[in-house]
Amino acid sequence: MALSLEKLEALAPDQASLNAARKLLNPVQWPLLATDAQGLLWGECRGSGATPYRVVLSESDAGYKCSCPSRKFPCKHALALIWIRAEGKLTFAPADAPDWVKDWVSRRRGGGAKTSADENKPKASIAASSETAVAEVDPFAEARAAAIREKNRRAREASILAGLGELDTWLLDQVDRGMAAFTGQCTQACKLIAQRLVDAKAPALATRIENLPATLFALPETMRELAAVEELGQLYLIAEAYRRQKALPPELRMDIRRAVGWTTTREELLADTTAPRLRAPCRVIAVITEVQPDRLRRIETWLRCEDKDAAPSFALLLDFVPVATGAAVGGFSVGDRFEAELVFYPSATPLRALIANTSGGTQMSSSKLDIPDTSIEAALDAYEIILGAQPWIGSWPIAFRNGRVRRSGHALFVTHPDGATATALPLRSSQWDAATPLTGIEQLDGIGLWDGRRFTLCWAETELGRWINA
Repeated sequence: MALSLEKLEALAPDQASLNAARKLLNPVQWPLLATDAQGLLWGECRGSGATPYRVVLSESDAGYKCSCPSRKFPCKHALALIWIRAEGKLTFAPADAPDWVKDWVSRRRGGGAKTSADENKPKASIAASSETAVAEVDPFAEARAAAIREKNRRAREASILAGLGELDTWLLDQVDRGMAAFTGQCTQACKLIAQRLVDAKAPALATRIENLPATLFALPETMRELAAVEELGQLYLIAEAYRRQKALPPELRMDIRRAVGWTTTREELLADTTAPRLRAPCRVIAVITEVQPDRLRRIETWLRCEDKDAAPSFALLLDFVPVATGAAVGGFSVGDRFEAELVFYPSATPLRALIANTSGGTQMSSSKLDIPDTSIEAALDAYEIILGAQPWIGSWPIAFRNGRVRRSGHALFVTHPDGATATALPLRSSQWDAATPLTGIEQLDGIGLWDGRRFTLCWAETELGRWINA
């Protein structure tokens, strides 16, 4: 059964879905379009997050599957893939079906999409979609919309400042009660002020506070009170910096606004001519997922830019997926290598980025990762400079040469092989089982994430081969 525009109209659940699909016909949205000899089509469509949506389609019966959380069937991504195939303006590269496509084929039951028209469903029309796409913009309506956006922005600014005032009071209350009392019942205390900050439209700051109890309880009990002082001090610093943001350099001002909860859309970032850009071969060195208190799954994809002259040399792709959609399926695996143009969010310490486009496809690479000749001490000195530029930075990637994993009691540390220096990075307790075998290795070169207290070893090159944080 050949795919056609008439078939597309019959499958579309409503006109809005067809209108949304039309916006995805731009080839820039599809870094991957492929097909095989069995009539399967698949592609990756860029969304607002770091991980593209994966779409697969059977040309014989119009069966489809998409990794997006849409509740419309077919979703706009599947409709766009059908549209692209029906028009024939873009090329689908011949390829062998990847595992995720094969998995969908093996799970299918019966035929594909129903083609009979539903009498109760409004008729969707490509012509109407075209009319919608080329409709002229009413300048007066645009002016009114701009005025409303500005009014909403001012209202949110006022709401955030009011919420920061309540945060100041809460911080003073915790200090007056003492850190021992705070660490003993911080879960409930943090929950209350976090909810207030959500109401004040400062969601990122609220999430930071909601995560604070987990941060403290992951530390040994003897470290918790000092860590609480540091964490509360950072909250105060963020609040003060936000109130004085007009006096900050532009990049740091963007950092503080993101720390509170203002966001930049993908379209806005790609259109920003001042945003740092970098084209380089990249290697995925870590994929970390965690469920946040707001029931969003946070997916961090850490990249090492393999061009020796690349700056920045690391990049973080950040994605958020509702937990209700089920297990997260990331777009990358540790070891994947690809060439991409990265666009970094403006920052005093550029790290988070989006992929603007890729070339050459993604391949799993077994080659040794080139790690710069930097000692652990020098890597920590560089981290201190980063921390001075942005004190609320959180985890930061550091690379080192000539290190060793040592054991002391029930803890593991990354340090110098011969113990010539006192510098030792304590590994997270969650890495005990995976990293203990490394204690038998005399020397390793590695990359990990350092948050100022605990080190997460992500990648190591050893005499026995590669070690990754699985």
